[in-house]
Formats: sequence, structure tokens, C-alpha cells
Amino acid sequence: MLIGVLCALGAGLVWGMVFITPLLLYDYPGIVLSFGRYLAFGLIAVVPALFDRKRILKLTRADWQAALKLALVGNLLYYAALATAIQLADAPLPTMIIGTLPVVISICSNWSPTRGADSVAWRLLLPSIVIILLGLLCVNSAEMAHMQNAGTEPRPLSDYLLGCGMAIAGVVAWTWYPIVNARYLKANPRISSTTWATAQGLATFPLAVIGFIGYFIYLKLTGNAYTFPFGPRPAVFIGLMLLIGLCASWLGTLFWNKASQHLPTTLLAQLIVFETLAALLYAFILRGTAPSLVVIAGVVLLGCGVILGVRTFQHQIP
Repeated sequence: MLIGVLCALGAGLVWGMVFITPLLLYDYPGIVLSFGRYLAFGLIAVVPALFDRKRILKLTRADWQAALKLALVGNLLYYAALATAIQLADAPLPTMIIGTLPVVISICSNWSPTRGADSVAWRLLLPSIVIILLGLLCVNSAEMAHMQNAGTEPRPLSDYLLGCGMAIAGVVAWTWYPIVNARYLKANPRISSTTWATAQGLATFPLAVIGFIGYFIYLKLTGNAYTFPFGPRPAVFIGLMLLIGLCASWLGTLFWNKASQHLPTTLLAQLIVFETLAALLYAFILRGTAPSLVVIAGVVLLGCGVILGVRTFQHQIP
């Protein structure tokens, strides 16, 4: 269990980096950041694949099909939604929406209509849901005030709301990913966490290439001014993509796979809080300011809601 918790902590710390990358590359479309990150992930995965080629070659067709599905939903779609949300609504609010994942995953990973003993009555979950919503409202109000008082031109309300919607889409994608990923690893103990992380990187690469080509065609058809493929700051873009491709993608996936093999999914869901807290910390360091009392209150409420929700659900498991 200690190994699993430490691996989840490591994953959270490196995954927090992806929340500030869209702010550092604010002049890049979110979809380009997603394709760029996972092109880098795929290229980086070639190196461990060479060292681990015996086990890579033993993966079955079903394994590669599962890796492709996980790569598409949990990697490309999730990060495209997240990066777009952060660029539209800034980092803290999307971070807090993503922060609801522990409760959402705990509920979805343990609830089944065919097993009533695993379900939780809504009246028991209502307190945690209300607390989480209060936390999100605190952060929402604080961020709206921050954008209105910032020296830069305030963002349109439509962008802010669209950013929230994209963050919710990210929650849906990443609710599906860890549940399916953990169940597949536990059903196939012959696959090591390192091999599975590398396989997902290799599976992501062709999807990212296809996506980049598709985006290039879209730019040509619409006459978009984006400088394909590396944008207005090629050196910064390539450097950051390689950094998060190595740390947040390959290393983070390795850590998470290891934690998935050692911990039950419900407990693992709780530990996604490490990612949320790391992302908030990095975002406010980038701003060079401390979070306001309202944001701190939102963080506390979210944490309390997550803990209450998970404990309530765990108490129902026979």
C-alpha cells in the first residue's frame, strides 16, 4: 500500500505540470498542445520499448486495442479538453472541476446496476455533492473577480462558460480512463506497469500524427493564421512538449499504472487529490501571488467534500 500511495503521489506531482503548460503556451490552440504532447510521448516511448522489446512483443492484439482506446480517450481527448478549458477560463477553476474526479471515479468504479450492494443512495451522497458545489462556487466567484480586476482585457463570459464545459468534458474522459485502465491491468497481471506505460505511448503516437495531419488540413481549409506545425515560439513549444511528454505522460503513466496494481480503485480515486493540489500550487506560483481566502475556502470545501463522498461510498461496500 505504501508503494501504491507513493506512486500515486509521484503521478500527481508530474501531472500537475500539464495544468500550467497551456498558460505558458497561451498563444497555441489547446488541440495543438494535446497533439504535441502525445507526439512527444510516442517518440519518447520508443526508447524504453527498445529495452523492453521482449515483453512489448508478447502483447496481444486485444492488448493493443485496449491501449489504443485508452490513449485516445485518456490522453488525446482528455488533454485537448483540459488545455482548451484552461486557456478559456484560466487554471484554477478547471483545476477545481477536475478536482471532483475522486468522488466521480469512486462512484462510477463501484456502482453497478446488477449489484445493489455496491450502490450508494443519493441521500447519502448529497452532502458531499453540495459541499463540492459550494467549493466550486467559491473558486468561480474568486476567478470572475480576478479576471475583472486584472490589468489585461477581461475574458468574455462566453469563453469562461465554454471553458467550464470543456473541463467537464475532461472529467468524463478521465473518469472512464482510470477505471478501464485499472481493471485491465488487474485482469492481466502478466503486463508490467512499465510495459503498459510504454505501450500506451506507442499507441498514442499514430493517433497524434493523424490528428496533426487533420488539423493541418483544417487550417488550410479555414485559412487560420496559426504557423504549422510548431507555432510562433518553436523552441519553447518543442521543449515543453518533450518535458511533459517525458514527465507527465510516460513517467506519470508508469507511476499511475504501478499504483493501480497495488491499490483498489476507490482508494486510488482519493489520491487524485495530489494532482489537483499540485496543479493549484503551480498555477499560483506562475501568477506570483498567493490564493485568496475565498479560493482557500474553496479548496478546503472541495477536499472535505471529496473525503466525505469517498468515505460515504466506502462504508457501503460489504
